[in-house]
Amino acid sequence: MDTTRVSSTAFDGTPHAPAHARKFVRQVLGEWRLGHLAEDAVLLTSELVTNAVVHAGTGIELTCRLDVESSPARLEIEVDDHHPAKFIDTADPAPMEAMRASGRGLALAGMLADAWGVTYTRTAKRVWVRIELTDTCEPQDLAGTPAPAPVPAPVESLHLAVLWCDRDGVVQAWNSEAENLLGWRADQVVGMPLHELVAWRGHGPYAPALADTLSLGRWRGEARMRHYDGSLVPVYVSHLRPKGQRSAVWMVVAADHRFVLAAPPTPLRREAGTRIKDLLDQDMPFSELLETIARIVQVSSGGDAAYVLLAADGGCRFGVAAAAGTTAGLVGVLATGVFRPGRRAPTLVEDLLAGDVELAGRLRARSLACAPLLVSGEVTGYLVVTAAEPGCFDEELTVSLQHIADQVAVPVQRERLAEQDRAHRGRLSFLAEAGELLAGVHDEELIAALTAQLVVPKIATWAAVYLTDLAGMTRLAHVWHSEERHNADLRKSLPAIPRTALNEVTWPAGQESVLSFPLLTQGRSHGALVIGRAEPALPLELADLLGDLCRLVALNLHTAMLYARQATTSRVLQRSLLPMRVATPMPGLESAVVYEPAEEGADVGGDFYDLFTVADHWCFALGDVCGSGPEAAAVTGLARHAVRLLAKEHYTVADIFDRLNQALLEEGEDGRFLSLLCGELTPLPQGGALCTIASAGHPSPLLLGADGAVRPVATPQLLLGVEADARFYVESFTLAPDDLLLCVTDGVTERRNGDRLLDDGDGLARLLSGCTGLSAHAVAERVRHAVETFAKEPSHDDMALLVIKAAAALRKVR
Repeated sequence: MDTTRVSSTAFDGTPHAPAHARKFVRQVLGEWRLGHLAEDAVLLTSELVTNAVVHAGTGIELTCRLDVESSPARLEIEVDDHHPAKFIDTADPAPMEAMRASGRGLALAGMLADAWGVTYTRTAKRVWVRIELTDTCEPQDLAGTPAPAPVPAPVESLHLAVLWCDRDGVVQAWNSEAENLLGWRADQVVGMPLHELVAWRGHGPYAPALADTLSLGRWRGEARMRHYDGSLVPVYVSHLRPKGQRSAVWMVVAADHRFVLAAPPTPLRREAGTRIKDLLDQDMPFSELLETIARIVQVSSGGDAAYVLLAADGGCRFGVAAAAGTTAGLVGVLATGVFRPGRRAPTLVEDLLAGDVELAGRLRARSLACAPLLVSGEVTGYLVVTAAEPGCFDEELTVSLQHIADQVAVPVQRERLAEQDRAHRGRLSFLAEAGELLAGVHDEELIAALTAQLVVPKIATWAAVYLTDLAGMTRLAHVWHSEERHNADLRKSLPAIPRTALNEVTWPAGQESVLSFPLLTQGRSHGALVIGRAEPALPLELADLLGDLCRLVALNLHTAMLYARQATTSRVLQRSLLPMRVATPMPGLESAVVYEPAEEGADVGGDFYDLFTVADHWCFALGDVCGSGPEAAAVTGLARHAVRLLAKEHYTVADIFDRLNQALLEEGEDGRFLSLLCGELTPLPQGGALCTIASAGHPSPLLLGADGAVRPVATPQLLLGVEADARFYVESFTLAPDDLLLCVTDGVTERRNGDRLLDDGDGLARLLSGCTGLSAHAVAERVRHAVETFAKEPSHDDMALLVIKAAAALRKVR
C-alpha cells in the first residue's frame, strides 16, 4: 500500500505569500501529527518562499510530501516558481525590503534540513528541503497502518568501514574493516574514483548527485556499494567534510547496522529551538546575533514584526535591542506592565488596545506574544512577536517561542556581557572625542555642525540639529548626510521652523527610520538632534550613547549661550569706556589713534585715549591703568570720564591731575595706579599751537620737528593714586607747522624681545626720526607695525598711541 502523503497549495508571488505558506505548513504538519517538526519546517518554508517572491515574483506552488516507506521516513517541502530570472516590483516596498533583509535561506537549509537542493527546468525552478524522521516516529502514527518494528542485526557481524577521498572523489585511504565489509583490499581501491564503488541512486526525485553530496559538510543516508565479487551491498553511510578542508570521510556499515551511525531520535534531536541554537552558535557580531534571533522569531511565528528586548536600568525595565519585519522605528525603553522582571512565563495578548494603548501605538500592533529570556532564574530580556490585527496568535505559538527563548537566553547573555565591556570602552572613547571636539567652542552654529558630523556616518545615515533660542523660537541650524550631495535635498525636506513642539513633529517618511533626541540641560531645551537610520530600530546601547551625547551637546550650547550673553554685555559696557568718535577734525591739525588691548576678544583694557574740543582749544589725554582686563577697565572708565568732565568745566591740566588723584585714592583699591598724559592745544595767530602738557608717571611724549630732530617735551611726575599730598605742574611748548607729537603708553616703549625692549637706547626716538614728512596716520601705522614685528610672540600688554601733527595755521574754534 502506498503510504506517501502529499499536500499542495498555490498562491500569487506577493509579499504576503510567506505568511500564507507558514500557515499552510503548520496546518498540514498538525494534521500529520508532526507538530515537533513544525518550527524547523515553518522556518525553512518561509525562507524558501521569501526567496522565490524576491527573485521570481510569479505564482508559487508549495508541496509537502511525507514518505514513510523510505528508511528513515522523510518529510520533503518543495517550492516551485516559473521565472527564476525575473525580479518583482511592488507598490508597497516596505514588506519587500523587510524580506530582502534576511539573506539566510541557504544557511538555514544547510543547518536545519538533512538535505536540500535546486532543480531547474526550462520554465521553472524547484527548491526542496528534506527532514528525516528517525525510528522513534512510529509508522502507524504517520501512515495509519501498523508496520513491523525493524530487528537490528547482531553486533558480532558489525564492520565499521572508514574510507577517505580527496576533493575529486578519489579514494586515498581504506581501512581493514572496509575490506571485511566489501572484500576490496586497500591497494586495490586507493586511487580509484569513488563513483566506481558506489551505485548511487539518490534519495527521492530531487536528491543531489554523488559529487554534490561529497561537497556537503555533513550527510547521512542509505546507498549501495559494489562488493569485490560484483554484488551490490546495501549500506548506511555517514559522510563528513571537516570545515575548511576539501577532503571527505565516509563511515560505512551494512544497512542492518544503520542504527550505529543513524542520527539521534527526532523528538530529542528536533525539539523546538535546538537547531536554531546550532545556527546561533556560529561566530558572529553581537548585533548580528540579535538581528538573526529577531528574524528567526518573526519568520517562524508568522508575525508582522519581532523584537529582542534586553534588560535596562538595573534590570527593572527593558529596551529594544534588535528588530525584524515591519517595525515602528522603536528606540529606547518600553515601560509597560507586559514586560516586567517578575514575569517568568510566556504571555499572549489578544488585543493590545484593550490593555495598553501606549504600547499598541508604539508597536503599531494589536496582537502580541512574548517569552522571557531566563538566565539562572532572572529575566534578562524578552522575545516578542507582534501583528497588526488582533487575535493572530495562539497558545501553541507561545510554547514554541519559549522553546526558542530557552535555547538562546544563555548565549545572548554571555555575548551581551562581552559586548557591554567593549561598548563601554567605545562609548567612553566616543564621548571623550566629542568632548574634546566641542570644548572651548562658543559658537552655536559650529556646535550644531560638529554634532551632526559626529553621528554621521558612525550612527546614522543623516542628522539634523535644531536650535531653540532664549525667546523659544526653534529653527533648523544644520544638516549633514553621509553622501554630501544629498545635503541640499535633506534641508528642503525638513521643516525649517517647526510649527509644533519637536517631540510632536511629523518627520518626512522615507527609507530611513527617523528618531528625535532632545537637547536638554538644567531643565531648558536647547533644541533637538534628529537622525535618520536605515535600520528599523535603534539598539539600546546606541540609544544610551546618543542620550549622553545630547546632554554633552546641550551643556556646550548652554555654555555658548552664557558666553554670548556675557560677551554682549561686556562689549556694550566696554564700548562706553572708549570715545564714540574722535573730536571734530581741527582745521590745520591732523590726528591718528591706534588702540589694541592685549586680552584676546576684549575691546578695552588698562590703556585709554581721548581727544575732544573745549571752548577755543582742544584737549587730549592718554593713560595707562596698572594691570589689564575688566578691573583695569573700571579705572579706565573713571579716568577718561573724569578728565573730559573736568576739562569741560574749564579746570586746568594741573587741577585735573589733582582732582583725579583724589578720586583714585577715594576708590580705595590698593595697587591700582594710573599713569596719565594730558594736554591742551591753543591755536596761535602765526600758525601752529601752544601745547600745555603734564605727565603723571607716563612715558614722555616725543616731538618730531620739521628738520627731523626728536626731543621729549614733558617731564614724568608721580603716578596718580599714590599720594594724597602730591602736587602736579604743567609744561608748555610750541607745536609749529609740520611738527608732529607722538604720545604712547608703555605697551609701546616696553615691548619685549627676550632681554631687549623696543625703547632701549632711545629706540622709539630713532624710529620717529625716520618719519619726517609722513602724515599722522602713516606715522601711527609705522609705529604699530614696529611694535608688532619687534618680537615673534604677541604682546602681553595693552597698547595705545596718539599722533598729532600741525599742518597749517590753526583757526579758533567757535
